Amino acid sequence: MGRSAGQEHRSSVFNCVFPCLSWSPVYPIDRFTASSLQRTGLLCHNLCLQAFKNHGRVSISEERRPVSRRILARFVQLLCTMPSLSVTRRHHYLALSQGDSVQVTYVWIDGTGESLRCKTRTLEQEPKDLEDVPEWNFDGSSTYQAEGCDSDVCLLPVRMFRDPFTCDPNKLVLCEVLHYNRKPAESNRRASCRKVMEDVRDLKLWFGMEQEYTLLGFDGHPYSWPQNGFPRRQGPYYCSVGADRAFGRDIADCHYRACLYAGIKIAGTNAEVMPSQWEFQVGPCEGLELADQLWMARFLLHRVCEDFGVLVTLDPKPMTGDWNGAGCHTNVSTEATRAEGGLRHIEEAVEKLRRRHVRHIGVYDPHGGQDNVRRLTGLHETSSIHDFTAVVAHRGASIRIPRHVNQEGRGYFEDRRPAANCDPYAVSEAIARTCFLEGDTGEEKST
Repeated sequence: MGRSAGQEHRSSVFNCVFPCLSWSPVYPIDRFTASSLQRTGLLCHNLCLQAFKNHGRVSISEERRPVSRRILARFVQLLCTMPSLSVTRRHHYLALSQGDSVQVTYVWIDGTGESLRCKTRTLEQEPKDLEDVPEWNFDGSSTYQAEGCDSDVCLLPVRMFRDPFTCDPNKLVLCEVLHYNRKPAESNRRASCRKVMEDVRDLKLWFGMEQEYTLLGFDGHPYSWPQNGFPRRQGPYYCSVGADRAFGRDIADCHYRACLYAGIKIAGTNAEVMPSQWEFQVGPCEGLELADQLWMARFLLHRVCEDFGVLVTLDPKPMTGDWNGAGCHTNVSTEATRAEGGLRHIEEAVEKLRRRHVRHIGVYDPHGGQDNVRRLTGLHETSSIHDFTAVVAHRGASIRIPRHVNQEGRGYFEDRRPAANCDPYAVSEAIARTCFLEGDTGEEKST
């Protein structure tokens, strides 16, 4: 008797997950053990762990621990419905020859100023630099960047990366968005940032940003949190090790490697204070490059999460209550601050930031400071949004001077106010203007 399409699908899924076993609808699944499940690979490890958690078990490390029929049935059900199971078929097609043609994916920031869009075209040969990548256009009325009656919007390639998803010779290209008259779109903060960075070029201004993010399930609940409750309170999760506290390490590791392949100057990664929250660092980079790199790193993060069937949010306060928020701490230095006696220049820059605190709060998230109202409370390693403080080694300050910088008398300072969903172009431009271009015009009026 032939098998139904559903049986064929379940069979292919089963063989993908348990290649050493034969599929049978009546297989005695109680013979499986935790150790056999643990050997099935990256995706299966996470799903198996999740299945155990959903049924009151939090570890699959115990050898020869029997797995109940209910747990394994749920596990296979999850596998049969997850979109990432198409990964084996996808690998087959991506392994096909593409001849001399090259796929180039154009990436841009949409009209929200937060979300990214992309589309792909074919070029006849591998582009060696940006001059080989033509401008393109798209329907701006569908990305909040134009009206339907005049919807053609231009994509101007500005920085090129290797594509870690389709691999060499294919490329990812970050683009600016221009209207028909060649003026920057309202969400294109890169254009004004570029002009400011040209003005401070001689200062050799370096930035490094620490991007925090939170992993979510499709129900909007943090990844691996109890479905109808909360994990243990904060404390064991920061830089943690262990399946009961480091939720989503596979995603963080895969994103790290994707960034390295793409050519992004990723400096590191770590689990954060709130469970299911992680951070990666980009930089140091000079001038405009940092913001370009961070936007592309965000794109890669979303794409990696696609493959895992997990959502990622940059919301500055994804969970209310006694949980840390998510920021994008920004480290700043110039040739003068890095030189002998540079601490004096750091203190001068910090004083200028103090006098422009309200202005900076307004550009440190995409909603004029309203997102940071939820995060900058004076609790959970933040300063109050209403106050400006600068303290050595204090993570509850607006500006932190690292202890080693204070001791050595030179280095950099960290602005801890930018929200996780900030536009790095807006943040770096504001810092450059306030600290290195504007004169001392007195105290800022609070609002």
